[in-house]
Amino acid sequence: MAALGWLTTRRRSATARSVLAGEAAAEAARKTSQQLELEREATAAAQAAPAEPEFPVSGDVEAAAFFDLDNTVMQGAAIFHFGRGLYKRKFFQRRELARFAWQQAWFRLAGVEDPEHMQDARDSALSIVKGHRVSELMSIGEEIYDEYMADRIWPGTRALAQAHLDAGQKVWLVTAAPVETATIIARRLGLTGALGTVAESVDGVYTGKLVGEPLHGPAKAEAVRALAAAEGLDLARCAAYSDSHNDIPMLSLVGHPYAINPDTKLRRYAKERDWRLRDYRTGRKAAKVGIPAAAGVGALAGGTAAALALHRRRR
Repeated sequence: MAALGWLTTRRRSATARSVLAGEAAAEAARKTSQQLELEREATAAAQAAPAEPEFPVSGDVEAAAFFDLDNTVMQGAAIFHFGRGLYKRKFFQRRELARFAWQQAWFRLAGVEDPEHMQDARDSALSIVKGHRVSELMSIGEEIYDEYMADRIWPGTRALAQAHLDAGQKVWLVTAAPVETATIIARRLGLTGALGTVAESVDGVYTGKLVGEPLHGPAKAEAVRALAAAEGLDLARCAAYSDSHNDIPMLSLVGHPYAINPDTKLRRYAKERDWRLRDYRTGRKAAKVGIPAAAGVGALAGGTAAALALHRRRR
């Protein structure tokens, strides 16, 4: 009997321990299942949510995008490319071509706008087109775009502009280049239009003077502000893109400023304010402008030399 009692006690003890173990396992399984479910939900939410809010916002008709042209949309300066095209058509002599070539080479290597160079280029262009019909220069501008500009459009910036267009928003170029040249480029890229420097004309003929001042720096901001008011845009929902610290007034107007291929001052300013940056160059400046820019300068220098040699042979 004693032996039987001992067995019964052990059996009862084992059963109690088994029940306890089973209940503990069930409770742990339930808690683990709940934890795994929470983790799955968190993972699914993280995968479903974009890293950044959707931008540009599709269908937001009170938003638009404003793009600087030189070195933002296009490598180099439009007015320099335009000057090369005019030289080819004998609008001016080789001395002016050499100056255009030097200014463009400096612009490509430095990656920034020099006010004196830009002013000199504008003065040269105004003197060159004086007395010519606006329609004549527009027609020539179409040809020059194909010859010197089409292959210099930054694909990355072009894609940004297209994203705004696909979202149903208007996209404008804003540049110190002549408005006629800017309009041609905007039309070729499928953009809405362009804000540019307006040269005075009377009866369709250029007078060699400007209306106001070049659309540069603060003037760009004023142009964007005026256009936004006329178009019923909310600047806080608009975007602006530029490479130059000269365009900080324009970039500061909008809710979504972008620094594209930025110069040193703009890069620093943008980082301090957590603006978005995009750089489509292989490098910056000396090592920062990279091989494509250096190659472009070489091609320009070679083209200039060839043009001068041809000019001498013709003489």
